[in-house]
Amino acid sequence: MFKLLMLLLTFHSSLAANVSQDIFILAGQSNMAGRGGVEHGKWDGNVPPECRPNPSTLRLSAKLTWEEAHEPLHADIDVGKTCGIGPGMAFVDGLRAYGSRIGVVGLVPCAVGGTKISKWARGTQLYSQLVSRAGASVKDGGTIRAILWYQGESDTVTKEDADAYKGNMETLITNLRNDLNIPSLPVIQVALASGEGKFIETVRSSQLAINLPNVKCIDAKGLALQRDNLHLTTMSQVQVGLKLASAFIDSFGNMP
Repeated sequence: MFKLLMLLLTFHSSLAANVSQDIFILAGQSNMAGRGGVEHGKWDGNVPPECRPNPSTLRLSAKLTWEEAHEPLHADIDVGKTCGIGPGMAFVDGLRAYGSRIGVVGLVPCAVGGTKISKWARGTQLYSQLVSRAGASVKDGGTIRAILWYQGESDTVTKEDADAYKGNMETLITNLRNDLNIPSLPVIQVALASGEGKFIETVRSSQLAINLPNVKCIDAKGLALQRDNLHLTTMSQVQVGLKLASAFIDSFGNMP
């Protein structure tokens, strides 16, 4: 009984500790929302050790309340689809495993599958939702540390979309920094492992070529895909999460 009481106190203390939270926005399309372990519209329920719940890892729900994070992180955000394992929980596990002094972490899921970058432009529903959720995440305190961005598969279908990707992404980053009033907000993007069309390398080249301050890119190329040749497997998602954590610590780990 005593152990149970202590666990409950720890959990509620974590929920109340968002004044000291380090907050990360998760945005993009299906590989950020998570399809690891999903086949034929069903998730297999397999949760690797790196993705298991921790009382110090919270998520902002669709109702804008903090709760203990658990897979699938995007279940109430990327609605109408079956979500599975994404990179978010493994990212936090990596922060702790790599020796970061990070405490209570707040994840803000915003990703929606099947969305081209044009669907994230300023003024769109997805853009407005991201900005609104980001604002709600800090209303009681905390600091937004970075945006983690994994998107672009839907922009590989036409040459026009692929060629426009770099400019659209740079504009998106600039607008988000302005509208969130965080001029140097770090953005860590994932270079594609797959795509819906034949212009994958064009989009990848654009992602790798972005040269704005505090923008980093990790590469998912070569990671194992599911049988649809589009979505990462569960263990590939874990690898992406750990790569994102390493990139954050290496580049931004000493930020106040």
